[in-house]
Amino acid sequence: MAAGPLLITFDKVWKTYGEGEAQVHALAGVDLAIRRGEFVAIMGPSGSGKSTSMNVIGCLDTPTAGTYSFMGVDAGRLDRNRRALLRNLYIGFVFQGYNLLPRTTAAENVELPLIYRGVPAGQRRALAMNALAEVGLKGREHHTPAELSGGQQQRVAIARAIVTRPTLVVADEPTGNLDTARSHEIMELLTQLNVDLGLTIVMVTHEVDVATYAQRTIGFLDGHVASDTRNPRQAVAP
Repeated sequence: MAAGPLLITFDKVWKTYGEGEAQVHALAGVDLAIRRGEFVAIMGPSGSGKSTSMNVIGCLDTPTAGTYSFMGVDAGRLDRNRRALLRNLYIGFVFQGYNLLPRTTAAENVELPLIYRGVPAGQRRALAMNALAEVGLKGREHHTPAELSGGQQQRVAIARAIVTRPTLVVADEPTGNLDTARSHEIMELLTQLNVDLGLTIVMVTHEVDVATYAQRTIGFLDGHVASDTRNPRQAVAP
């Protein structure tokens, strides 16, 4: 899939925690750019800056210095409420731990972002059913998380992330709780959604074989971008 215009840019982004001798530079003047429609994996050892960069990209945190632009907007300078609005309108999240409400059905879990948007109940249910079908869970709409396998729970979480048709999906270790077979199923699904829906996906992972599903891998080390490579497996667009 051909990448589109710039969606995400870091211009000399710093993120600093603490003061004096306890000061830590989680990000140290990072420059990077991600285009619409790209599927990007972010890797690096613990403390490398990969999780901090993901939090900034997802508007969960802001730079200490430098500029983070999302869709041409200086998102790092938005106040808390405007960042929350940006997340609600444009970003979907997938987490390692699924983060599903335990006593609600798959469909009800998927409806949550639509409730925050004020979508009417009937329309919410139709959109949730469609999203669950897109992730291969048609017929499981009324199951609670306890009645679903780990792989199925992650599919519900992905359906919840895409039900609003976001511009960006941020995935934090999406296969971290799954066995090898289920991990590859989830990565095949994300790859297909990237192609079919034109979703931009930014995924943090520590697993090299998972990263190969992305078109591009950005490696962090000590708060810097240490590498930025195209993945041969995804070099040719389908």
